[in-house]
Amino acid sequence: MALIGSEYDTLNHGDTAPDFELKGTDGNMHKLQDIKGKLTLIVFMCNHCPYVIPKLKELNRIAEELDVTVIGINPNESENYPEDSFENMQEMVDTGKIKFLYLHDETQEIAKAYGAVCTPDPFLFDKNLKLIFHSRIDNSHGPIPALKHEMYNVIKEFIENGSISVEEKPSMGCSIKWKY
Repeated sequence: MALIGSEYDTLNHGDTAPDFELKGTDGNMHKLQDIKGKLTLIVFMCNHCPYVIPKLKELNRIAEELDVTVIGINPNESENYPEDSFENMQEMVDTGKIKFLYLHDETQEIAKAYGAVCTPDPFLFDKNLKLIFHSRIDNSHGPIPALKHEMYNVIKEFIENGSISVEEKPSMGCSIKWKY
């Protein structure tokens, strides 16, 4: 498994989040325009990635404690990675491991539209769905406990001050499992 970082070639600060309509683990179709919040954190992720699993607790904390809509999107193909199947996504939510909206990007078109390349790959948007921060969730990669909860602090700072003082650093994780 190769550790790769976020790329910054597709979306730039101020760009509008590409719209989507994706199936959620609740069985319903969800449009970005209908679920956006005051701030919207979209995280490309999957069920099995050893870099995503340690971030779930922090993502749940962000979803529960801050005034932000958290949306997880799984773009991984599941034919060769059955642990990333839609049924396993539902199990992650049903067992309480994921406490935010979890959507399936079966065609992988949404991940491509955002320029997501790894899991996790987080994008933070303002109330107008303009990109304001594309960076890692915290300073840890893998099972080592994080010392800096950067995304939580950035969201809190933006809510309080309307600005972000933290330097972006690429998220690191497994590559998205693309269909070929």
